[in-house]
Amino acid sequence: MTTSPLIQDQKPGAARRQGHPGIALAVIAACQLMVVLDATIVNIALPHIQGALEFSTTDLTWVVSSYTLTFGGLLLLGGRAGDILGRRRVFMTGILLFTFASLLGGFAQEPWQLLAARVLQGMGGAIASPTSLALITTTFPEGPERNRAFGVFAAVSAGGGAIGLLAGGMLTEWLDWRWVLFVNVPIGVLIAVLAPLYINESPRHSGRFDIAGAVTSTTGMASLVYGFIRAADEGWRDSLTIGSFVAAVVLLLSFALIESRAKEPITPLRMFADRNRLGTYIIMLSLAAAMFGMFFYIVLFVQNVLGYSPIEAGLAFLPVTVVIALGAGLSQRFLPVLGPKPFMLVGSGLAAIGLAWQALISSDSSYVGGVLGPMLVFGFGMGLNFVTLTLTAVSGVAQHEAGAASGLLNAMQQVGGSLGLSILTTVFGTASRDEAEKQLPDFLANASPEQQAEFAKTHQLPAPWGHEVLAQGISGAFIPAAAMAVLALVTAWLVIRVRKSDLEALSGASGPAIG
Repeated sequence: MTTSPLIQDQKPGAARRQGHPGIALAVIAACQLMVVLDATIVNIALPHIQGALEFSTTDLTWVVSSYTLTFGGLLLLGGRAGDILGRRRVFMTGILLFTFASLLGGFAQEPWQLLAARVLQGMGGAIASPTSLALITTTFPEGPERNRAFGVFAAVSAGGGAIGLLAGGMLTEWLDWRWVLFVNVPIGVLIAVLAPLYINESPRHSGRFDIAGAVTSTTGMASLVYGFIRAADEGWRDSLTIGSFVAAVVLLLSFALIESRAKEPITPLRMFADRNRLGTYIIMLSLAAAMFGMFFYIVLFVQNVLGYSPIEAGLAFLPVTVVIALGAGLSQRFLPVLGPKPFMLVGSGLAAIGLAWQALISSDSSYVGGVLGPMLVFGFGMGLNFVTLTLTAVSGVAQHEAGAASGLLNAMQQVGGSLGLSILTTVFGTASRDEAEKQLPDFLANASPEQQAEFAKTHQLPAPWGHEVLAQGISGAFIPAAAMAVLALVTAWLVIRVRKSDLEALSGASGPAIG
């Protein structure tokens, strides 16, 4: 029996069906789309998840934070795993884990079950996302073909949020909130089936896994986030609150010590030596902290106070994605001419203005004046920053370290979002409790017997008193959000110093910086 020449000449790890770059790119892009839209598709469903699984508003933040913390904390480890074990193999592992976690989350009957599934989703996303970007360099030759592939990848990353808003609204309203998780299952299975058919395996590289660094950084940030969320419910003197902050300090100091001594650290501390890169990381951390909190609380406001359906809520956020894209396009066009600092200053300033405007929100606010206007200002500012921060993070970095520099920026975004949301939740908890105490006498004097019976059971004030409580809590939460954007503005002003060589590096950094 003779062997087919096609099979005989095929290299180990080669795709079984060669010569289909379009399908290979579609598989890679589908993975990135699934991971990117997961945050927004779940956000739209948050009020329904809260009602179905009986989350408190403060505990509900864990539905977002459990995913982003794990994703951000393990992102660099996922990229390292692809280099050492083979990118296609790791890519498929991440996709299958993400898919399995989505299935578990869709069947969740208790809050802890959903949160555990979200942690597993974050782990799967952290494994799959960095390897999906790296697979483009393995699959496409350097030049116009690879550049087009990077362009598709970037477009999917940018548009995933908007798609998630609409998909989340439609699935929640027409089916059930569980389908925002179930929808990942057929997509993930299809990607896992097609990957070995159309994507080549990458060569393995020697290296070590910095497990200790990944564990201490992720658990340290989780302890810090838990401390803030616990303080929102139980106060600053609670023993678990204090214990969480102590554990966070110990774990994060251990992380810094481990990274300073590790031969192959998950977070190369030398990345923070350059003042421009350090400033870029601080700005991303601060802006992401404000952004995640803003979207979380505005989703609750438009559905619980304004009475929007899930589809209407998704559509309400679409203008923001448009202005983000406009800001990103404007900055990309003029960056080589003006450099990054003007865009960081203007973008951070607009973000601060938008958040300060949003702090004026009340139960009487309309969508246009209380939600849309501030979000457009904030969104345009974020658009000016996204491309600017990504390119500045890799400028002046050796080619072999560009992935670590941009990956660290992505990790800063995810971890910053979790930390910021927890801080905003602490302020929200205090402000809403104070407002509830003010509203209680009027409620007891004017509520119907049915409303009072429901309050005795749930300890939640119904509308319109509950709307006042929620709006006042959200208004208070946006004050520290605006302060975070001001921190980004001050950092851009005082820390960022651009040299001519930096400008030259910016023009050539667009390829590796995507993602």
